[in-house]
Amino acid sequence: MASVFFAVILSTLASSLKEGIFNNLVKNVVSFYSGYIQIHGKGYWDEQNLDNSFLYDTILKNKIEQQRDIIASSPRLETFVLAASEKTTKGCLLIGIDPDKENQTTKIQSKLMQGDYIHSNDAAVLCAAGLAKRLSIRIGDTLYIIGQGYHGSTAAGKYLVKGIVRFGSPQLNDQALFLPLRPAMELLSTEGRVTSYVIQIKEPEQLVNMKHELEKKLSGNYEVMHWGEMMPDIRQHIETDSNNMKYVQGVLYLLICFGIFGTLIMMMMERKYEMGMLIAIGMKKSLLIRLVMIESLITVMAGCILGLLTSIPLIYYLHIHPLTMGGATAKAYEEFGFEAIFPTSVNPSIFIEQGLAVFFIGIILSLYPVIRIIRLKPVDALKRAK
Repeated sequence: MASVFFAVILSTLASSLKEGIFNNLVKNVVSFYSGYIQIHGKGYWDEQNLDNSFLYDTILKNKIEQQRDIIASSPRLETFVLAASEKTTKGCLLIGIDPDKENQTTKIQSKLMQGDYIHSNDAAVLCAAGLAKRLSIRIGDTLYIIGQGYHGSTAAGKYLVKGIVRFGSPQLNDQALFLPLRPAMELLSTEGRVTSYVIQIKEPEQLVNMKHELEKKLSGNYEVMHWGEMMPDIRQHIETDSNNMKYVQGVLYLLICFGIFGTLIMMMMERKYEMGMLIAIGMKKSLLIRLVMIESLITVMAGCILGLLTSIPLIYYLHIHPLTMGGATAKAYEEFGFEAIFPTSVNPSIFIEQGLAVFFIGIILSLYPVIRIIRLKPVDALKRAK
């Protein structure tokens, strides 16, 4: 029972950690900035400039928002500009956002570490923490923006720094500058045009289907892309790690098999005399086999249930307080724009699947005592026990 108990805990923890890590990687990519799906003007992704922006109108908005399983969507106007404080100038990514819709889509307000959140008509910006540090600016300072607007027009303005936000992605944290959409359109002379429409969906498993549905709804003047197409290097990284983890899971199941099988071998060695004696005094082997199988079934089931009951609070704790990596591992993850934390997943299917997997492994391995009983010779069993 103890062997099965620890096997369930180990198997559940490994699977939960694997799923939690990959979910967190996707969450880093999707929730922090990109969204699950983005809609652009035709050709924008190959040549990302304001000339490839599209008109943000009510017809397009309704076509998108009427789509089922979309939980939030937000328009954006993005371009690279120079941001300057009194002493320092740095290139940054200027992102014009609808503050309310953006907060629904990426929960940007929850990333606010200082100051206040911006509103639709504010002539103010939210500055990423890394960019604020590089520019040596604080809440209440004035930030100057210089860049190129729509069709080559000059874009220049000065804005109050109203809030500072911190992102898990170091790349985004070092260059993002958020300005309300209306002032951003005025600065860049886009007159109601945006560069992208960011969408969050309820069921990530329906990502590809949702993309195809949106493509059917929209005309050929738009391109619809999911996060994996926009960031193929990150998707490949996740897929590679996921495939590697399958081998780790296989080795883990092998270790579980050895652990349970070793326990069964010891049990049979210790009970050989007992079983030989029972058969010698007239007990049928079929009855003894039935007894051993019932015993194995109860033992394995009890071990699985106790293992699951123990693993639930353990995994939930590691979900709330995830493992945090440091040193070279943390730097490697940060280069891909990920947080170096490893949370567990509390998906109920993990507990069910792993509990059943260990249960069936235990039941299959329980056939070993059956084979030993069939081949057992009472005289030899009693002799060897002396």
